[in-house]
Amino acid sequence: MKSLPFFCRGEVIRGFGRGSKELGIPTANFPDSVVDNLPPDIRTGIYYGWACVGNGEVCKMVMSIGWNPYYKNTKKSMETHVIHKFKEDFYGEILRVVMVGYIRSETTFDSLEALIVAINNDIEEAKVKLELPEHRKLKDDNFFTSTASSFSDSATTTASTSQTIINGH
Repeated sequence: MKSLPFFCRGEVIRGFGRGSKELGIPTANFPDSVVDNLPPDIRTGIYYGWACVGNGEVCKMVMSIGWNPYYKNTKKSMETHVIHKFKEDFYGEILRVVMVGYIRSETTFDSLEALIVAINNDIEEAKVKLELPEHRKLKDDNFFTSTASSFSDSATTTASTSQTIINGH
């Protein structure tokens, strides 16, 4: 995927309410304005990368992009699981992510337990891959430390330009 790494940010909104409650794996959801502005080559599936909530620390993450076939969603979503224990919800905070790599395509599962096992496997794979030097360096990208006013308001098509937020957010 030529658009990787892909940098984006947006306000955390309420999702379907399943991440914490049903799966035990909380997720932060992006608004439609972020989802609708993904480059065409960012296909549905599971990604890994780095995430930062507000002005907090940069943490490893996994993200599901798509329709979540197990739940038969009719609306495409971007659900980010930040690999960190948060003390409270952070709805309304700005979530910044850099998607670094692709793990697998979306698939449906025979049971909720099978879905949970797959997500946990994705998390473990992300943890390992993000230790590679070429991925680890993105944790320190100034995208996570620069203020919003220092970014261009216009969209760009160059994925390697971390100075600009790709989807204009």
